[in-house]
Amino acid sequence: MPRCDVRGGWHQADRTSNGPGSAARDPVSRWLRETGNTELRVPYTYQTPEAWEALGNHPLGVWVADQRHYYAAGTLDAKRVTELQNLGMVWSVHASAWEAGLAVVRDYAAVHGHLLPPASTVWGGDGFALGGFLKNARQAAKKARENAVRRANGETGISYAGELPESRMEALNEIDPGWAPEGWEIGWQRCYRLLLAHVQAGGELPAGPGDVVVQGEDLAVWIAGQVAVWERLVPAQQYLLETLGVHPENEGVPRVPARRSQDELWERNMTAARQYHAREGHLRVPRQHREDVDGELVGLGSFISNTRRRADKLSPQRRDALTALGMRW
Repeated sequence: MPRCDVRGGWHQADRTSNGPGSAARDPVSRWLRETGNTELRVPYTYQTPEAWEALGNHPLGVWVADQRHYYAAGTLDAKRVTELQNLGMVWSVHASAWEAGLAVVRDYAAVHGHLLPPASTVWGGDGFALGGFLKNARQAAKKARENAVRRANGETGISYAGELPESRMEALNEIDPGWAPEGWEIGWQRCYRLLLAHVQAGGELPAGPGDVVVQGEDLAVWIAGQVAVWERLVPAQQYLLETLGVHPENEGVPRVPARRSQDELWERNMTAARQYHAREGHLRVPRQHREDVDGELVGLGSFISNTRRRADKLSPQRRDALTALGMRW
């Protein structure tokens, strides 16, 4: 199999029998130049193009991976180590990927003020999957915390595989101490942090839906949702909300309208139908018509159309009530 020579050329030789390969000046330098990379992170399956003539059709990705293997085994000559480092060699792909991700994390936090993006978030010019990166980090941090408790309780033989190292946890904590909340889901923490930032900047609690929308979150709708399920929140969540003036008994807090039952919705639509019939003398309602009933616009047209399609599922009483108003089935 071909390998790189210290003089920059390629020749046929057995990599395994001759030990570590030499650093390749020309192919590696050309790869860096052609791709615009500043780090030597060549995909394992990469082969040089035929257009590179004498350097074409050679497994550069395999060769670079071999150098990492020899380096880790301590069998790579010091001179070759230096030469590769000068070319931007990445000895640990995983470590390099982490540092690259951390740079994107810092940029996102600088713009948004937190590290609580939705899992689908993509950030940066290269389309980095930031949401997935942080989701995986939270899972690894959770595993590390749980295993730490097990070890403290005297359990032995627990693998460290899949745990987030303490140094990486500290790096994320420095950027945002609340990046991995415990006890409730990430969406709750994100909305709370957005509301906190809004209030700290001098903003008032939103008066209603659409009043304050931050990073795609309608804070009035979120607050109303918390008030509606107040008794199901844990004490810590209630406390955090109370510090911002959110409590079921406080005035000015957005509320979620009570959901109507199916019977209540039917009666509301029938009120609209009777009102329309009394005015127009028939129920030939345009599909898009909305009837104003005590200030509420009721979609009477769609109600009539949908009811006609499911006529066979109506009770005799409801069918008769509409027939009495001149419903054309």
